[in-house]
Amino acid sequence: MSAPGRVIAGRYELSTLIGQGGMGQVWTAYDQRLDRRVAVKLLRPDKVAGQEADELRRRFVRECRVTAQVDHPGLVTVHDAGSADDDLYLVMQYVDGSDLADHLAEHDPYPWPWAVAVATQLCGVLSAVHAVPIVHRDLKPRNVMVKPDGTLTVLDLGVASVIDSDTTRLTHTGSPIGSPAYMAPEQAMGGAVGPYTDIYALGVLLHELLSGNVPFAGTTALGVLHRHLYEPPLPVRQLRPEVPDALEALVLRMLAKDPQHRPASTQEVYEALVPFLPAHGTPLGPLDPTRPFLRPAAPWPDRARTPAAQAVPAAAPVDQRKPDVAQAVDDVKRLLGEGRITQAVDILGAILPAAAAQHGEHSPVVRTLRKQYAATLMDDGQYRRALPELRRLADERAAEAGMADPAALQFRYDAAQCLEQLGEPAAALAEYRALLPYYENQYATTDRELALEVRRRIGHLLLALGDRAAAHDMLRALLYDAERLHGPNHAFPGEIRRTLHWLGQVRG
Repeated sequence: MSAPGRVIAGRYELSTLIGQGGMGQVWTAYDQRLDRRVAVKLLRPDKVAGQEADELRRRFVRECRVTAQVDHPGLVTVHDAGSADDDLYLVMQYVDGSDLADHLAEHDPYPWPWAVAVATQLCGVLSAVHAVPIVHRDLKPRNVMVKPDGTLTVLDLGVASVIDSDTTRLTHTGSPIGSPAYMAPEQAMGGAVGPYTDIYALGVLLHELLSGNVPFAGTTALGVLHRHLYEPPLPVRQLRPEVPDALEALVLRMLAKDPQHRPASTQEVYEALVPFLPAHGTPLGPLDPTRPFLRPAAPWPDRARTPAAQAVPAAAPVDQRKPDVAQAVDDVKRLLGEGRITQAVDILGAILPAAAAQHGEHSPVVRTLRKQYAATLMDDGQYRRALPELRRLADERAAEAGMADPAALQFRYDAAQCLEQLGEPAAALAEYRALLPYYENQYATTDRELALEVRRRIGHLLLALGDRAAAHDMLRALLYDAERLHGPNHAFPGEIRRTLHWLGQVRG
């Protein structure tokens, strides 16, 4: 249907296939115009015959319109939609994190306060969806992303249906829309759906988080649907005795066969969950869904500290075929020439392990790629990711050629710039001070100019740290040397002179 590198609508370049069904695919992609990652959903109406193809087109148009109406931080943002060749496409926000199914698999047993936090956040999202009014109709862990700050994003409103008396039901063919394990009895029977249908699915999801398994499983979809219709769910406390009685009772109400016996709204479910939310404590690291309640509106945890050196660069996934290193290098050169830095960064990050396996970790090819990767990260403003790469390059080069090697010094200088940009003045100051003697011992004009620049940065960092006396002494001596090298009318001593004038006013 599609392949990596295909450009949709002259703008969105497909990268990695991340989901596929009978009628469509979901890809990570790059917006060439804005140089950002996006997700692209493609549908093929021609895969469905006759009237059903027309219905799919109408459903797609409806999806785009109604999804765009919902404004909630817990829902994926729709950027664009249209048709290209035989495909219908929907361009959405790229969401970083882990889907809830993987999150559950990585934490066994799943802490029950986490389960409550997940369900509570989903209540907020579903309330916004139901207010449009829309029914999601396919709520499941694979459609929920846990972001690094612990907040959730619901991904797929693609099978949503507008709750309107004059809207033709999309299940008129007799094929229920949704996933059997999370499907409410009325949905399985092809009956009318409403917010109560999503409440049932949320109950299934909450039961799964608390117990480790969905309440109704089977070897066939028909068998699963039969159990939804006729069997009672196993109370979660029989599997997890530490779950509070009232929480178990809420889950059983949400899983009632009769929609009238379920909570009346997601607002009601939310209010019932609030008493079980943690009221104090410290989040247990990134991807902790209780974080929004423990520290409301707090910054993302991984955006407030500098990472240590890492052996393998973290990057968004790209094409899963065996990478061609030479072709990737050519692609990076082309992308950089076109100003598409974000995509170039991801290709470099993904190609490095393959290049290391093919040529050796310390080969000239890999070293060159890593230099380009670090430089491109800096060009893209990704200083937090660039810093460990630069530190590693500096250490390796110094071990091979000595601490005074120009390349090793340049890597350290770039790392110090990253520390400045990351708001770590003390660490940056220490790095610049350690570098300065090496540059001052050189006699080339470029090294002397770089020594002056390092001294200027040291003076400014001293100001940032509140040591005005030391900053004044550093900048005054710097002005004398800069005028000797460049002359009094050069821009560099002029800038130092202005800083000293301002500093003298403040000190006075």
